[in-house]
Amino acid sequence: MDFSDFVELALYHPEVGYYRQPRRRVGYAPGTDFFTASSSGPIFGELVVAACVELLGKAIAHQYTFVEIGAEAGLEILTGVDHPFAASRAVQVGEALNLKGRCIVFSNELFDAQPFRRLIFRGNSWREQRVVLRGAELEEIETPFRQNFPALPLVAPEGYLIDAPIGAAALADSIAAEPWTGLFVAADYGKSWRELIEVTPAGTARAYFRHSQSNDLLARPGEQDLTCHVCWDWLAAALTRKGFSSPTIESQESFFVSHAGEFIGREVAKQSSQFSQRKLALLQLLHPSHLGQKFQVMHSIRQ
Repeated sequence: MDFSDFVELALYHPEVGYYRQPRRRVGYAPGTDFFTASSSGPIFGELVVAACVELLGKAIAHQYTFVEIGAEAGLEILTGVDHPFAASRAVQVGEALNLKGRCIVFSNELFDAQPFRRLIFRGNSWREQRVVLRGAELEEIETPFRQNFPALPLVAPEGYLIDAPIGAAALADSIAAEPWTGLFVAADYGKSWRELIEVTPAGTARAYFRHSQSNDLLARPGEQDLTCHVCWDWLAAALTRKGFSSPTIESQESFFVSHAGEFIGREVAKQSSQFSQRKLALLQLLHPSHLGQKFQVMHSIRQ
């Protein structure tokens, strides 16, 4: 099967998919596999609220419904967070998007967890890696490449691997195709197409299990997370085609400092004389050596 089909089954199969299992995946507790910005507590949601209000304008923010796509049940970022929006709701895995009217559509580490294809340069041409079942073992095999990608280089170093995040682009297209207007905000990690084809020779896909990173993507299907960097160019193109204006990509640090600066200033002032858990969480979200530069935020508005 195509590698993207394997990822789709391993992550989202209704019965055995990783994200369909009734267990806790995110956080620091035993049995979890990774942590995200939402693991920092309510301050992440408060930062997001402050940034969205600033981007939309304080005078009209109350007219919008905040919709979080792909949130883990019980870990929605607005849980316990005051906000000025008309309403808020979460779209869980497997549920219809149902986006209409005025919305703020938000996601955190959603697009990196979508199916991807694997292309490898071998000999004088690109080949595609697929998955085959031999007996009881899954193996990767190389087959002729059947479809071009935009600006795929004609030559590359031997063995150069591209993890092409086609599922993320398709999801962005589906979200943008819904009949809604307002603000799109996606926090994730990604690269430009040029970076993916020039500066990541080993690809970007990896697996996470019990907070350990692995390159064995075929191990434990349905029990480990599979992820790869999104292609911001593809997401921006999907939004632009559907009427969104000037999709902007910023580091998470820059996004919050630029659009939630007043909130950050108040928090720093309140925590200046102590080293509290909230102050530690704020540093973790903003500091370049932690999550501040590791993650990026894409945002755009459709009037």
